[in-house]
Amino acid sequence: MNAQMTEPSQGRRFDVVVVGGGAAGLSAALTLSRARRSVLVIDSGKPRNAPSAHAHNYLGREGISPLELLATGRTEVAGYGGEFRDGSVLSAERLAEGHFRVVLADGSAVESRRLLVATGVVDELPDIPGLAERWGRDVLHCPYCHGWEVRDQPIGILAQGPAAMHQALLWRQWTTDLTVFLNGSLELTDQEREQLAARQVALVEGTVESLEVTDDGISGVRLHDGPTVAVRAVVVPPNAHARADVLVSLGLRTTSQQFGTQRIGTYVPATDPTGATEVAGVWLAGNVTNLAEQVIGAAAAGVNTAAAINADLVSEDTRQAVATRRSR
Repeated sequence: MNAQMTEPSQGRRFDVVVVGGGAAGLSAALTLSRARRSVLVIDSGKPRNAPSAHAHNYLGREGISPLELLATGRTEVAGYGGEFRDGSVLSAERLAEGHFRVVLADGSAVESRRLLVATGVVDELPDIPGLAERWGRDVLHCPYCHGWEVRDQPIGILAQGPAAMHQALLWRQWTTDLTVFLNGSLELTDQEREQLAARQVALVEGTVESLEVTDDGISGVRLHDGPTVAVRAVVVPPNAHARADVLVSLGLRTTSQQFGTQRIGTYVPATDPTGATEVAGVWLAGNVTNLAEQVIGAAAAGVNTAAAINADLVSEDTRQAVATRRSR
């Protein structure tokens, strides 16, 4: 990914700085660059889906490596004049004239007229040995992203709360060999137990101790003071936390995402469908503001937000042109 990095000219003020070079950020940068805007993408090089070998449901690029998709995107953005800086953003401030100063971890800073934050989320997994090491490979969370690849195999649902019931019924679409490990975190109603029994979903009481791995693949779920139950994949919903430091520095706040009574993460709310925020000139796109967004949805959000940003800049350019004309 470093091959497409360019060093922006010192002292320049970009039309837009995009923080985050995932699908949302790169799609926005591509749209803005094609709109003849000066764009700088700042990216830490740590995409959420890096552990996964393939990205799915991206029409025309089904099964592509996530890293290959991003590398291709960087090349496309650079082809239209977009620039890149590898690094992490610590904070941003809104300047008196309504523009922004963005400070990087290396102490450098850049200025822009508008700011688009597409930093995504960080997944927090339960502290169970073997879980984090298999994340994105055979420890999974989304059936639409990974269900086909583990279809008809024995799959375990690691309950973390009430959302496990929804996950069990959903994942049943991909396999008839499904086990829910209650793990002391879920009390099922009689109706829920009846539903699972009707769909032939097995229930296992007890506490999960660790995952068993054989030949670089999950072979079972080991219970504390109990047997090891054979599975080939484990489903666990992470707590997805928005990477929001730069937004918090601007006065924005994260909001808890709930699934019924269960907290499943945090996001930064936008004020309208374009991704605008309460801070004028700051926009959001992708998982940082929508935890459910898949890769193709994040890319689409980036395009839509970029169009809104360009329209806002056009309005500002017109106001300035009118003021200049009147002053002559």
